[in-house]
Amino acid sequence: MANYIDGFTLPIPKDKLSDYQQLVKSIAHIWKEHGAIDYQEFVGDDMNMEGVGSFEAMVKANSYEVVIFGWATFDSKESRIKANEKVASDPRVAEIIESFNSGFDAKRMAYAGFKPLI
Repeated sequence: MANYIDGFTLPIPKDKLSDYQQLVKSIAHIWKEHGAIDYQEFVGDDMNMEGVGSFEAMVKANSYEVVIFGWATFDSKESRIKANEKVASDPRVAEIIESFNSGFDAKRMAYAGFKPLI
């Protein structure tokens, strides 16, 4: 059976990137504990290509922000649903987010599940 992913992108203030990185290290562990096969996040680097839209525009990033792009991989959509439920109810997640001054704002994050195409 093919994998299923949750993909996401969001802006983070440049001066908070180190704090966000520490937050993500803890969060990734929780996702994997609850069923993710893999969890990856990357910082935007080469963000502008002529003739196409940009991630910066999509998340309305300001000049003082960087764009994060990431995904969690699951062995199936069913596993993803179960993991999302477990992560959402895990009290460590809120504690971790509150313990870091990372600039994370869930309202500015684009997030969705994706099934395989090829």
